[in-house]
Amino acid sequence: MPWLSRKQQESVDDDRIAVSLAHLRALEFKARGFSFLPKQPVQSILTGRHGSRLRGRGLNFEELRHYRPGDDIRSMDWKVTNRTGKPHVRVYTEERERSVHLLVDQRVSMFFGSQRAMKSAVAAEVAALAAWRVLASGDRLGGIIFDDYDCYSIPARRSRESVVNLLSRLAKTNAALAAGQASKETQLNVAMKSLARGLSHDALVIYIGDGFGWNDDSDELLKQMSVHNDVIVINIFDPAEVELPRLDQLIVSDGEMQIAVSGNRARLDERFRESYNEHIAHMHKVLKRFGLPLITIDCAGDPMDQLLKALGAGR
Repeated sequence: MPWLSRKQQESVDDDRIAVSLAHLRALEFKARGFSFLPKQPVQSILTGRHGSRLRGRGLNFEELRHYRPGDDIRSMDWKVTNRTGKPHVRVYTEERERSVHLLVDQRVSMFFGSQRAMKSAVAAEVAALAAWRVLASGDRLGGIIFDDYDCYSIPARRSRESVVNLLSRLAKTNAALAAGQASKETQLNVAMKSLARGLSHDALVIYIGDGFGWNDDSDELLKQMSVHNDVIVINIFDPAEVELPRLDQLIVSDGEMQIAVSGNRARLDERFRESYNEHIAHMHKVLKRFGLPLITIDCAGDPMDQLLKALGAGR
């Protein structure tokens, strides 16, 4: 799939290039068979078996009462017990909902695709599937959609209106993408900082993007967010980023101009692989250190099928 100029995009109604709000809303009926709740299938990447376990919803303090036979000894309030001379326990109830925050990357680095769809379009589809699933689970949904210039924040609420607002912003940001612009590496950390400022405890953060610009500061921000919250990274990639297509000559276009790339093909392939492998290896290393899951989504395949496979419910 070639890169398209804005003029070309306006004449092509294709959700593989620029997703429409109607397309994102229609994904509600596909968002089935997976969840981001603590109870996961054995094969899911989110289970303890794979080194990651979701905290789930937080706990609300309900009451302090006398100990009863069968109460968990870990719930004992030793200060009150020592002061009164009688055993007391603290009783908690699980919160009915938690906050889930999507951090969706829509920078120019995402405006690339060699097969089924643009990375930016796939990221929007994955975000929509996650959003509808969160709403169906009874949790609050919010997040930040960011491009190379702005971060658009949507407060976390448990309502269909909140989901539609987030998807509407996502569709608008996606439609504004155009080739030929430079992508800002630093914007990833700007977006992460913006999200971190509004986080409380026991929330779930889901980053969806290609990780362009991920550096040591990103590592630290991720660490801070994961201390009291769950974090899932969904990396969107295109096959051409891993290995260049097997062509004698490549034609690269920004929609207005194009150049032919040839020369030492073996060396070019090697540099592409090295660059991508270094990027992924760093993400893997950091996420493993913090015990956080990494889900990879290939632009050549169906995002829903890949989510189901990663979360233990592959069909």
